[in-house]
Amino acid sequence: QISAVLSQFLYAEEHLYASSVIFLHKVKLSYHTGINIWSASVSFFLLCLFSCSSKKAKSHLYSFLPILKWLPRYPVKEYLLGDIISGISTGVMQLPQGLAYALLAAVPPVFGLYSSFYPVFLYTFFGTSKHISIGTFAVISMMVGGVAVRQVPDEVISVGYNSTNTTDASDYYSLRDDKRVQVAVTLAFLSGIIQLCLGFLRFGFVAIYLTEPLVRGFTTAAAVHVFTSQLKYLLGVKTSRYSGPLSVVYSLAAVFSKITTTNIAALIVGLTCIVLLLIGKEINLRFKKKLPVPIPMEIIVVIIGTGVSAGMNLTESYGVDVVGKIPQGLSAPAVPEIQLIPAIFIDAVAIAIVGFSMAVSMAKIFALKHGYTIDGNQELIALGICNSVGSFFQSFPITCSMSRSLVQESTGGKTQIAGALSSVMVLLVIVAIGYLFEPLPQTVLAAIVMVNLKGMFKQFGDVAHFWRTSKIELAIWVVAFVASLFLGLDYGLLTAVAFAMITVIYRTQRPQYRILGQIPDTDIYCDVEEYEEVKEYPGIKIFQANTSLYFANSESYTSALKKKTGVDPCAILAARKKAQKKHAREVKKANKTNDVEASVKHEIANDGLPVNGKFAYVDAGVQDGSPDELEHFVEPKTNIHSLILDFTPVNFVDSVGAKTLKSVIKEYKEVGVCVCIASCSGPVMNELTRLNFFDNTVTRELLFHSIHDAVLACQVKDRSASQTPDVNICIPQVYIN
Repeated sequence: QISAVLSQFLYAEEHLYASSVIFLHKVKLSYHTGINIWSASVSFFLLCLFSCSSKKAKSHLYSFLPILKWLPRYPVKEYLLGDIISGISTGVMQLPQGLAYALLAAVPPVFGLYSSFYPVFLYTFFGTSKHISIGTFAVISMMVGGVAVRQVPDEVISVGYNSTNTTDASDYYSLRDDKRVQVAVTLAFLSGIIQLCLGFLRFGFVAIYLTEPLVRGFTTAAAVHVFTSQLKYLLGVKTSRYSGPLSVVYSLAAVFSKITTTNIAALIVGLTCIVLLLIGKEINLRFKKKLPVPIPMEIIVVIIGTGVSAGMNLTESYGVDVVGKIPQGLSAPAVPEIQLIPAIFIDAVAIAIVGFSMAVSMAKIFALKHGYTIDGNQELIALGICNSVGSFFQSFPITCSMSRSLVQESTGGKTQIAGALSSVMVLLVIVAIGYLFEPLPQTVLAAIVMVNLKGMFKQFGDVAHFWRTSKIELAIWVVAFVASLFLGLDYGLLTAVAFAMITVIYRTQRPQYRILGQIPDTDIYCDVEEYEEVKEYPGIKIFQANTSLYFANSESYTSALKKKTGVDPCAILAARKKAQKKHAREVKKANKTNDVEASVKHEIANDGLPVNGKFAYVDAGVQDGSPDELEHFVEPKTNIHSLILDFTPVNFVDSVGAKTLKSVIKEYKEVGVCVCIASCSGPVMNELTRLNFFDNTVTRELLFHSIHDAVLACQVKDRSASQTPDVNICIPQVYIN
């Protein structure tokens, strides 16, 4: 019977309340039939938790596979031609970049082609951005190369490799490259798993902690790393590759120490390619509107370089290093080396977050430009699938390429079909004509990498920009750049994120404090120091701090409140006590004088009586309190009767902030100043209630919906007090006590 009831609930999915009533009505039978009521209840609620309607299941499927949503609606006549042109243009650009960025990742060039095919093709099914180009990217490739060199340095291979035959040098390099490929592949697998976990846990917001100044400073430092690593290929010198702290310094020192062994042929070829690439990019930039598609200078340079190398036999004649053997066809899938995970876990986290940040930032730019939305969590899932699945096919970590994305968008790309076509072009090269690029000089690939860093090097102009706009953001940029340059990209990123968090704490501890006044004949209140026409109400101070109130800034909040309002309750109370003590001493002294004069016995003439009478009057005046003397001993008072705290910028209040606020209200109440709180949001109200902020002394009557409401209430209260004067206002507190 219980199962029948649960089945009724399953079919009545749109009528949850009715199904619950049916269940609770019939579950009474379980008491008589011996069925465990608790077991039935647990089964029912588990069914409520894990049941899914067909509509909801369809929504989840479309969210996980966005291609099912947009592909059936694909307008072939409008979009197909633009996607084909864009896909070919991007593919032509992706081919040389895949070969070049493989050198940055410290793996053979063919693995750059694998990384330009599998992840790009997978993103077509799972990605939500229509314009970004997924694949190899200089910064990520550089981070991968640093980890690969750290885990498999040349020294380890040379020690473990025992060979007496000089002809076995190729076997030495093959063994080293195989081990580095395993590190890169495992890094892709682990970073993909991390991105998948973050995506399924809806952690797409983690990218917000990588602020724009931080990312730009980090990528600028990465550009310096990349440029330095390519110098040895451009010059044709043989040096070891370094990773970790001060790797840039060591790399430069190694290159300059062997500058005399520069291969002149490699240098000439490389510089020629750099000039051609710069000319091509300048033409594409200047005649962008007139050219139907950008001139694919990179593939042109690759073809020319390959032809010149093969025709002149640069390897044998001049000793120029070339790409070497490129296996024809796709390699068989293989499982990554799981035992490497503990050693590279931190690096995988950094690569996962940086890769996602690059991709989602570019995706948001294009989505805003073309009027569609992207899902940050789905982008994490898509990148995670691209990296983790691609790792089984020997691809290293990938992300969005800024240069290729701009080409894909500018050449008319409309959907993810353009990315799929670019991956098909790379597949054709891998399967059919990859061997033709074996004579390609490595210096040509180095030239391609260096020229593509031009946009990143322009980011040095950020220093002047942030100097004019924000010194704190300038500090974040400089710290990110310097730390990433000298500590390495992994530790540099960690240092930059930590510093960015410190700046957030600094800003909350050093907020801006203002006294507000009213714009005449409105209910608008602005800073009195910033606007000349703003007027303050007599006897009312409106205080605002543009931060939340918590343990780190509660002390500075109270100090600024006293300084800005000019009312310090502690100082006023201290002045009262001082006045009381002074008055007590003078009264005591006067009493002693009267006692001495009373003990003197002598005759006084009649004309002297008025003198004695005058003395007696003065003494009596001191004792009883003449008007002048009373005025001298009146307690220090303030001309402010109301203080309004504007809580509009306050997002949260912790227990220390609540205690501080309560103490402020009580202290000002002791000196006759009423404290009100205006524009307190609902969440802050709930926090104050949960922290037991309200009691008999601090009631909810102190809260007002807006500043203007609080001002009107304070004015009414002040008029009422002036019409029915309190005796406390006229008589010194020293006498009341």
